[in-house]
Amino acid sequence: MFTDQQRQALDRLLAEQGFSPDIQVAEKMAGDGSDRQFYRLVVGDLSLLVVLPGVSQPQGMAEARAAHAIGQHFYRHGAAVPKIYGFAEDCGLILCEDLGDTKLHDLVLQHGVQAPEVEAYYRQALAALAHLQTETRHGFQPDWCWDTPRYDRELMLARESGYFQKALCEDFLGMSGLPQGLGQEFVFLADRAMQEPADFILHRDFQSRNLMVCDGKIRIIDFQGARLGPLGYDPASLLIDPYVGLSLNRQQALLGCYLDALASHIPLDRERFIEGYYYMALQRNLQILGAFAFLSKNRGKQFFRQFITPAASTLHEHLAAPQGRDFPCLHAVVEQARNLLDAVV
Repeated sequence: MFTDQQRQALDRLLAEQGFSPDIQVAEKMAGDGSDRQFYRLVVGDLSLLVVLPGVSQPQGMAEARAAHAIGQHFYRHGAAVPKIYGFAEDCGLILCEDLGDTKLHDLVLQHGVQAPEVEAYYRQALAALAHLQTETRHGFQPDWCWDTPRYDRELMLARESGYFQKALCEDFLGMSGLPQGLGQEFVFLADRAMQEPADFILHRDFQSRNLMVCDGKIRIIDFQGARLGPLGYDPASLLIDPYVGLSLNRQQALLGCYLDALASHIPLDRERFIEGYYYMALQRNLQILGAFAFLSKNRGKQFFRQFITPAASTLHEHLAAPQGRDFPCLHAVVEQARNLLDAVV
């Protein structure tokens, strides 16, 4: 289960915290898209979580160092993240608080998206997000980031719109002869998104499977990819989340709740925010589709396959808004993709 190096590191961290060295249970837990390894430990009357780096080196170690540094910073600033008890620099092992097994997505499946308790958790999540985005930027060090220090134009073009084109359209669906103007529309989209203020904290995967419910409180996980970026991307990630499929009316109502929470932290021009939010949501939608196609086809993670069609439908719906007139090539590609998805998903 653990290598000798990992077990020695774990014993050392347990001792440093004054925890019992007697591990009664060590249960491996499933991850979603990550290749990191997760273990639940029972030591004495405590349940703890061990996170081990992914197999790819040195990327796995860089990701672990980011998770530790960013997680500690967030926790010190009152963000709703798990407490990190210790980090072993030599092997990348993180020992942290165990938040249990209940994700926000699980509650949606159990009670339905209309349930009052689910609505309350969404509001709580958006309030926690507003705090994270604004209050934890003070003292945040971009050199903690393992991937890129900032959400920028290059990232959008290569790993969101470009990811959509390569992973979904070409590799997953076998589409060829895409409209020549598609690349120009992606550049326009990235340039417009870059107009949004980007000196806030960006989680970049703020969705219902990365939100735990522990003792009635929303807690945020999978934050190791955090970096500086615009405000609109993270609420869009939650509200267009294909795991859930919130209606447009629910999305708009919850966006209003988020803006109320955000206004308690910073001066806010709501109209300006909503104008930019459209483009943030469009970028996120492209990223989702690229990621789900890649994880399904290239990583064999078939869980994600079932959400590709809902995500494509959301993108189609998004492009039907007045701003969508600037993306005729993308609209045509999405129409073709949806027809092909009917046959393959």
